[in-house]
Amino acid sequence: MTLTVTAGCEVPAENGAGSESTGDSTTTTTTDPTDAKAKLGKLKVVAKTGSMSGYSREKFPHWNSTGSNCDIRDSVLKRDGTKVKLSGCNVVAGTWISIYDGDKITDPAKVDVDHVVPLAEAWRSGAASWTTAQRKDFANDLEDPQLVAVSASSNRSKGDQNPSTWKPEQTGSWCQYAQDWIVVKSQWKLTVTAKEKAALTDMLEKC
Repeated sequence: MTLTVTAGCEVPAENGAGSESTGDSTTTTTTDPTDAKAKLGKLKVVAKTGSMSGYSREKFPHWNSTGSNCDIRDSVLKRDGTKVKLSGCNVVAGTWISIYDGDKITDPAKVDVDHVVPLAEAWRSGAASWTTAQRKDFANDLEDPQLVAVSASSNRSKGDQNPSTWKPEQTGSWCQYAQDWIVVKSQWKLTVTAKEKAALTDMLEKC
């Protein structure tokens, strides 16, 4: 899957209530398998994951406001959906295909916006030492392939697991998922375990 991002969900004045969008396509955030393998090779490998001591989701403030009573979640729903309908810049309808399990969702309220690298996983692999401002930037990161619209059931299944213990049900998504995971960890200088690195290496074989 090629993810695209937008800095916000501001809608021009002529696109008022009931307007329709086919999604934004401004900045691509994908890489390629060769580049992903190179990035993976440069990640710091640790013997075990860090402690969860002191963790809470509140230490990763999200979702950032993007104006007009809208937030980052609206931006992701608009970006990842098709035939998206807006009220102001709030997403009120559309269709989303969850890359994790292939589910088709037509109610935006039933779409989860997942952190590809979960907040708790980030905490265990380096974010515990960040400032709150850094964690806020991470939790609202639209510049890297860190946020994706998926089905609620697949998001719950994933939880805070890394690829050594959880992979998307859709094996056709493994290549992109591994690339996205690697890009995010590389960009934010997070660590990986040996088992996590091995799982990512295997997933890249699907590319």
